Amino acid sequence: MTSRRYYLPAFVVVVITLHFLLWQRYGGQDLMKHIPELNIPFRPNINATLPTTTELASLIQPEPEPPRRANATFVFLCKNDELGKVLTSIQQMEDRFNKKYQYPWVLLNDKPFTKQFKKRVRAMTDAPIEFGVIKREHWIQPDWIDEDRALKGRIRLLSQGIIYAASIPYRNMCRFNSGFFFHHELLQPYRYYWRVEPGVKFFCDIDYDPFVYMEEHDKVYGFTLSLHEWEPTIRTLWDAVKEFTSANPQYLSANNSMEYLSDDGGNTYNLCHFWSNFEIADMDFWRGEAYQRFFDFLESKGGFYYERWGDAPVHSIAAALFARKDQVHFFRDIGYRHEPFQHCPSGDDWVKGRCACDPRDSFDYTGASCIRNYERMFKHAGVSAT
Repeated sequence: MTSRRYYLPAFVVVVITLHFLLWQRYGGQDLMKHIPELNIPFRPNINATLPTTTELASLIQPEPEPPRRANATFVFLCKNDELGKVLTSIQQMEDRFNKKYQYPWVLLNDKPFTKQFKKRVRAMTDAPIEFGVIKREHWIQPDWIDEDRALKGRIRLLSQGIIYAASIPYRNMCRFNSGFFFHHELLQPYRYYWRVEPGVKFFCDIDYDPFVYMEEHDKVYGFTLSLHEWEPTIRTLWDAVKEFTSANPQYLSANNSMEYLSDDGGNTYNLCHFWSNFEIADMDFWRGEAYQRFFDFLESKGGFYYERWGDAPVHSIAAALFARKDQVHFFRDIGYRHEPFQHCPSGDDWVKGRCACDPRDSFDYTGASCIRNYERMFKHAGVSAT
């Protein structure tokens, strides 16, 4: 009885094989009329030894192993009225990279996301998505800030034609990104993050995992664009930095990137920073003692509101001083645009990435770029920039 249970599937296999052989020989002709020519008696041997389950399983190709992933997520600070730009950013990231790796997304807002917003965003990816609200105390201007002084600062910048000069929400965002986003409850399970913003462009296929690259090469901060900050927005920031480092020299890396930040050994700041709307970084670095004490010190100065200190120079200065220079990485093979600047790879990177940008149209070596500063400090050390 046991062997008879294999009769039907064995017969089906024989029929399929016969059909294939006839098709190979006679093409699209009527196959059934040629069966007698093969002179194959249909007398199945029910006592024949059939393959075991293990033998059959060995013939089946195993599913490919999923790529190894780091403990990482995308972080996306956005608002409900930015839905269109949010969707295009997610679509590009999914198409160019994340459809293969399925890293989760964490979207944050100072107000609850609408049902329609969540529905539209979830339709863009099969990766896990979480939507979070920022704590009020992490977003709004603190009560201890002298508003009269802050107002004078905004008016001064407005008179100088500085972008976002009068915007308090922009200052809220800079302060939040500088010192609080990595403490959000939805980000606590993760170590690495990739910051994404509304309306950005990713020009190239990314056929490797930048998160795993960061982890395997002991990197703490990655960037694509580097430029000068508006000096009027950070008039006293470098003084605060020197005050903190003088009091806390133990946090300075022996092999830091001061040469990127200063042209005179640290006396003055040359305004170079990594443009933080694109950053792939290690949140454990921000959560560490050195950065936490650094941020708390800057916070006490009130410069986020009395001037317009940005998270880009704050992050850049900390990464340059508290990490080794080889822990800061230029992702030169990732094509990226945030208006009005873009980085476009060149050479083999451009070809391999199928990049939809013109390598001649790249901010890297323009007069306002700081990439030369970054590369120069490695040349002085006798090694190539990472």
